[in-house]
Amino acid sequence: MSKLSWRACTLGVALWSLAGAVSAQVILDTAQVREALARGVQVWDVRADKDYARAHLPGARSAGDAASALREANSEDFVPTAEIARILGAAGIDPARETIVYGTRGTWQPYFGRYALRYFGADKVSVYHDGMEGWQTAGLPVETGPARATPIALTLTPSPAVAITTEEMLARVGSQDVQIVDARTPGEFAGTDIRALRGGHIPGAVNIPYEMNWADPETLGKLARRQVADNRGMSLKADAQLEALYAKLDRDKETVVYCQSGARASQTAGVLEQLGFRNVRVYDSSWLGYGNRLDAPAENVTFFNVGALNSRIAAMQRRIDTLEKELAAARK
Repeated sequence: MSKLSWRACTLGVALWSLAGAVSAQVILDTAQVREALARGVQVWDVRADKDYARAHLPGARSAGDAASALREANSEDFVPTAEIARILGAAGIDPARETIVYGTRGTWQPYFGRYALRYFGADKVSVYHDGMEGWQTAGLPVETGPARATPIALTLTPSPAVAITTEEMLARVGSQDVQIVDARTPGEFAGTDIRALRGGHIPGAVNIPYEMNWADPETLGKLARRQVADNRGMSLKADAQLEALYAKLDRDKETVVYCQSGARASQTAGVLEQLGFRNVRVYDSSWLGYGNRLDAPAENVTFFNVGALNSRIAAMQRRIDTLEKELAAARK
């Protein structure tokens, strides 16, 4: 091979690698989504059916509320793989295709959808963080009506590279080669907000709530108090702010992210990948699996008081019974 041919070949490989890096980008803005739609990229709307029918991106596919459809109600782990294949196949969602996932601005659901596709073999999945609100704010065209899909046959195989199990998490506790990010609220981390048999956190974990990825982490509370009119505060922080937020973490170490059930963790995992972290994995069962293992070492441990809860429930029921009797008497 001549030097000229060798250089041309080298340049081609470099350009191919650059193209691969671009296509592997995790989080897209509105302009990038428009460009991808023009290329015919598959788009998955993870919102509930009613929201999809009201308005969705042109050509978007839907399997309904993805977080509910793909997970067991109690364990919040994935339903059986064959059922996942049936659900995605019926919606015409092919993990082998380049895909953009979106939903409501700033929520974890699109990131969960991305994580789900990657767990079942996809390698080119991005998230449109600003979602439906970002698209409509830009004045771009939408479609309405229920989902209409051309079903496809799928055979899926889980990919363990993007997730870890409880046993694998236990094996990593105390390892200097692994850094653990707890994406839950400070109350959950401290053990004052108990959502399993125990409260607390995995030893060595760093608490960075997933809402800290947003321009205004207080947006949900402000919306509830009617202090803001919309969810613009849930847009992603600027790159420099995200870099500062995760500055104490090592990009080259294995990074495990967890929350209560792996949902919020999926957003933080996506952000870390966008920032260039090389080996990010979601602890799928998260605190729901870990906190219910009484043999799993934990810090800030508190225990759920079942007796106290039963007493509160009984008191509430008595109050409901009284109110119902008063209401019935008032109607006579």
